[in-house]
Amino acid sequence: MKTAVSIVDDAFYINGEITYPGRFYQGNNIEGLLFNSRMVQGIFDDRNPDTVHRWTYPDTGEWDAERNTREFLCAMPEWRAHGVLAFTINLQGGSPEGYSKAQPWHNSAIEADGSLNPDYMSRLARIIDRADELGMVVILGYFYFGQDRRLTDETAVTRATDNATQWLFDRGYTNVIVEVNNECNVRYTHEILQPERVHELIERVKVSTARDGRRLLAGTSYGGGRVPFENVVRASDFLLVHGNGVSDPNRIVEMVQQTREVPGYRPMPILFNEDDHFDFDKPENNCVAAVSQYASWGYFDPGENDYFNGYQSVPVQWQINTPRKRAFFGKIREIVGETS
Repeated sequence: MKTAVSIVDDAFYINGEITYPGRFYQGNNIEGLLFNSRMVQGIFDDRNPDTVHRWTYPDTGEWDAERNTREFLCAMPEWRAHGVLAFTINLQGGSPEGYSKAQPWHNSAIEADGSLNPDYMSRLARIIDRADELGMVVILGYFYFGQDRRLTDETAVTRATDNATQWLFDRGYTNVIVEVNNECNVRYTHEILQPERVHELIERVKVSTARDGRRLLAGTSYGGGRVPFENVVRASDFLLVHGNGVSDPNRIVEMVQQTREVPGYRPMPILFNEDDHFDFDKPENNCVAAVSQYASWGYFDPGENDYFNGYQSVPVQWQINTPRKRAFFGKIREIVGETS
């Protein structure tokens, strides 16, 4: 392995060196931040024959999970070249329509009993390996609402947590941090994935499966505009917050400040890894607001169900191919300067 992520107080380090060393933007220190993008569909598939037709590529008329991952891999160096050091990818994806409530499709690297699907994990391994080569950090989400119901019971959830964590250890990955589940306060079937108990799984990732003198760094996220609860703050290594639906950058500032006031907070990174607010051409936007409070920021481009739009809608065009994508990556390059 070439890439190792670590945390010292509220800063991220890669291979023992603080990220973006010596860099300031508009008077704000960005050393130790982790700019990122939500790329959760990198291993997407649909095992429901009644819905898989929704994701066909326009040039072939077919869905192809392997093609999706190949194109993801091809796009990664360009993301890195713009200074984006991390991306979120999920074992159970995200809404392939950008936003949705019902989820009839079957997109899960986790089987009903908590075992891992080898095809999904093969695709994931290729992505993490490539991230390792590029010096990038993978924020790996285990569970996603709407797909967690495919696990039979709580035992399957804990088994899946252990299996995914052990898989990461077995492969020796040091460039992965864990998001136990995406937005724990949104429509989860199993109680252990809900806000009152999700800290149990964070602790399970951190402690129960640690070995060889090291462990994974772990946390979870909440829906847009929400501040983490005390139980998650106390259990986490970093705090994930989402800016979805937050149209006023002042609220981003307020969210970061409120997060640091939650009982149990100690110096630790605050990381937005999902925000659908853009305005990159304006002096005030959610990204700049997060930076002003020494919080990392992550781009979420839901797009539409169209091959040439967002990073979440399937089939995904993973290149930097739209004005919105170019604006995001251009903004990060402006903030971080030249990166090696």
